[in-house]
This record gives sequence, C-alpha cells and structure tokens, in this order.
Amino acid sequence: MSRRRILTLIFFSLLIALSAVWFHTITESIGSLLFSSPRPPKDITMTTTSAAASSDRAVLVIGAGLAGLSAATEALRRNVPVRLLDRAPKPGGNSIKASSGINGAPTRFQKMPEDTTFFSDTVKSAGQSMKMATAAREAQIAALTNQSKSAVEWLVDDQGVDLSVVAQLGGHSNARTHRGSGQTPPGAAIVTAMLKNLKENPQFKLFTDCEVTSLVQDTPGGKVSGVEATLAEEVGEGDAKTKVAKQITFTGPVVFAAGGFGGDTNGLLAKYRPDLAGIPSTNDPRPGAHGILTKVGAKLVDMDKVQIHPTGFVDPANQLSGLKFLAAEVLRGEGGILLYEGKRFVNEMETREFISNVVMKLPQKDSGEARQWDVQLLLDPGACDKAASHVGFYVWKGLVSKKKISDLDETTRQSIQDYAAVVNGERKDEFGRSIFGHWRLKGTNDEDSQEVCVGRVTPIVHFTMGGAVIDETGRVLANEMGEEEKKYIEGLWGAGEITGGLHGDNRLGGSSLLECVVFGRQAGQHAAEYLSAAQ
Repeated sequence: MSRRRILTLIFFSLLIALSAVWFHTITESIGSLLFSSPRPPKDITMTTTSAAASSDRAVLVIGAGLAGLSAATEALRRNVPVRLLDRAPKPGGNSIKASSGINGAPTRFQKMPEDTTFFSDTVKSAGQSMKMATAAREAQIAALTNQSKSAVEWLVDDQGVDLSVVAQLGGHSNARTHRGSGQTPPGAAIVTAMLKNLKENPQFKLFTDCEVTSLVQDTPGGKVSGVEATLAEEVGEGDAKTKVAKQITFTGPVVFAAGGFGGDTNGLLAKYRPDLAGIPSTNDPRPGAHGILTKVGAKLVDMDKVQIHPTGFVDPANQLSGLKFLAAEVLRGEGGILLYEGKRFVNEMETREFISNVVMKLPQKDSGEARQWDVQLLLDPGACDKAASHVGFYVWKGLVSKKKISDLDETTRQSIQDYAAVVNGERKDEFGRSIFGHWRLKGTNDEDSQEVCVGRVTPIVHFTMGGAVIDETGRVLANEMGEEEKKYIEGLWGAGEITGGLHGDNRLGGSSLLECVVFGRQAGQHAAEYLSAAQ
C-alpha cells in the first residue's frame, strides 16, 4: 500500500472519530438540558428561616418557560427591572423539551404562496368549544395567528435563533411549523438563546428553587402588587451543604406563566379528568398553580380539555415509566407512519385528538396499572434523513432503533410496499393521507437492505388547554370568558399554558411555543408600562 493511501486512510479515520465525539457532545448537552432532575439532591435538607423582603419594585414573572422568558425580554426592553421566579432548580420548563417547532404564517421561510389558512385551521382544531364565547375565542386566535409572523421573525432576528426549516404537521393545511437546521431541538435552541440574552442585562435577576405561594393584594379583591414565595438558598460547604427555605416578598406587577397541570396526576388532572388516570405524561410530576390565581378572583375555563398526544416513546429500558419523552410530530410530518400489528390504521397527518382517539380504541397492552398501547412508529430513509437532528437524539437515548427492511416481519414489509405505492401515486390512500413529507422508498424488493427507523409509541397526557381567562392582550379576568363587560384584575397578566380559552378542544402542534411568545411578549410589555406609570 502506498504511503499516500495510508495517510488518506488515517485522515478519514480521524475525521470519523472526531465526528462521533462531536455528536456525542451535542447529544450529551441536549440530554442534560432535557432530562435534568427537577428535585434537589437527596443529601440536601430543608430548614426555614425568618421572612425576608425584596423592597425593589420590578416586573415579576412567574415561570421560566418560553412564556416567562418572552415576558421578561419585552419588559427589559422598556428599561424596568425584572425578577424571574421559577420553582424548578433549572429554568426552561416544558418549553425546553419542545421538539416539533413553532408555527408562523406567512414567513420568509415558507416556500409557498402566502399562507392564509392559519386562523381557520386553529378555529377548526378548537372544535365544539368555539360555540361558547365565540367572539372572545376568535379574538385570542386572531391575536395568535396575526402575530405569528412577527413572533418567528423576533426569535430569528432579535434573539438569534435558527428557524429556517419548515414542516407541515397534522391538522395544518400548509407547512408552517419552524425549527432549526442544526442538531438542537427547537425548544432547547430557543430557550438557551433567550436565557443567554437575558443574563447579559444587569436589570434581570433569575431565582430558581423559588416556589410562589400566593399573590399579594393591597386589599381583598384589589390590585395585585407582588408575590409571596419560598426561596431555597444553598448554604455551607462540602458535606455540610444544606438548602435553607426563606420566605420572601417580591413587589411589583405580575406576569403569571407557571405552566399547565398535565403532571398534576393526583390533583387538578384527577379533579377535572379522572378518566385519564394511569395514562403516562410528558410533564414532570408537579402540582398546578391555578389555585394561586383563583384565590385573587381569576376565573378558569376549559379545564376539562386535556390534550392526549398520540405518540410518546415507550422506553425499552423502562417500559412502564409514567414520564415519557415525546415522539415529535415532525417525525410523522416528514413521512413517518404508524403501525398496529404491522398494519397502518390511520391518517398520520390528522389532528392529535383524532389520532389519539383512534389509537385508544385499539386493544390496550397489558401493562398492569399503566394504560398503554403498543403502536410502532416507522420512518423510511428519506424521513429519517430529513428529521436527522431528532432521530439521532432518539437513537442515542435508546428510543429509536435502525433496522434493515429484510429484518422486519412480513406484515410490516407489506405495509411499507403498500404505503410506497400510495406515495408514488399508484393508488389512493384508504385513510385519506395526501401529504407524505420526504418518504422516498419505492416499495421494490431491491430495497430490502435499506434501513428504516422504528420505535414504540403510546398516547400520553401532553397539554392542558384550560386555565385562567385572559383577554387578547394577556390581562387576567375576574369574570367568565365571553362576558361582555370585562372585569380585570389590576396588576396581573397571564401567558402560556396556565391560561385557557385559546385552543378549545384541541391544540395544533407548533402553537404552544407560539402562544408563549405572542402572549408572553404582550404581557411583559403591558406589565412594564404599568410599572413605569406607577413610579
């Protein structure tokens, strides 16, 4: 062998090794963000000290998910101090786990004529709920969809987030769900970029391990002027470290963005949807914060509207875990199919509600107290390549495996051939699917050596559509949704999953991050203006 050929082989070997190290580093970094424990270390004890007080007035943002981060960013733009309080040890909430992307239309990234159906798609997805308080719901939906273009552009141009890839998800008439072209999932990319920007502002302070216990009102039923919270602070060194719980009062107008109640299994979820007992969730187990709002007069709406996502990964290493990782909707949007006993059974591009209902009518897998179904998610090489940033992470986590077509059972192989014939226009899909993403298999026998990506999935509790009643600017109301005369709770705004009325029966994929940005930005802006006017 020539010396030149030997050096060439050495070069490419080193290149492959470095690529493997790079991918492992990226996925380790994302994994630490997504799977960090929300609980303090076991060797840390909690004691309570006397109450402390923060006399400096500031915009108080409760919850460090995307809604809270958006509110904090807009408030800081108006040159007021911001205190961001989160009960978890690390910021990000469920937003940091978001894996499909953020909706926006029309944007410069959509390679299509102007998208004009976002409003009607959202109304259709909201279902029967639109018959109640129709005008109020339409006002919220209009705010969401009309500001979606500016929300995406704000994240890209102002916050430096890559959202250049656009996919079509279930329930959407057009491709409008944006994500980045790199390895980081969109939720993590957005949250980390915004946190970095916020921490560069000297008027911003983040308090983690900070549990808000109540809102402060000047008089019963009066304006909100602050919050009472329990702040866990670490003291001591080495083995003597403990966390001391301090009762503290923060003063200022409040943006409440503490998230939903999907993980409150034995609390609000059991109260409003006892029929969902035993179904796993994507949400960390923690109580909903809605009671804090109702104590100051806030009204709740749509609390029985809970979204079941059809595809949560069943981890082969821990099949009965009640906390599951979402199989992003983009996997189906890019061409993936769902199989039960090797056969397709549904249009994978239908709404989450529709697909979940179809799956849950199938025979349930015998899993003891856990309620699970045994469905297979399969992507061909084209879909795998297009969703590579997601697939690589799922493979690393052991949730997805790659298999040659020749190693699949006969029924599954036949289903691949039948679906390929539909994609290639040789037959009409019996389930009505007309959008096929980037599926490229032709269904021929010479493709048996090609690899497909497969994983087991089951329906999971994912999102709660109900919450505090707000208007289209994010102000929290003390009257029922749709009442003509609005009664506002002064000094209080809401944004994100803690609020209700926007999504109705069912939320479109990609609209949760959008909701956080649109209403979070408005809430932060108005709270800052309120604080400035009062000083």
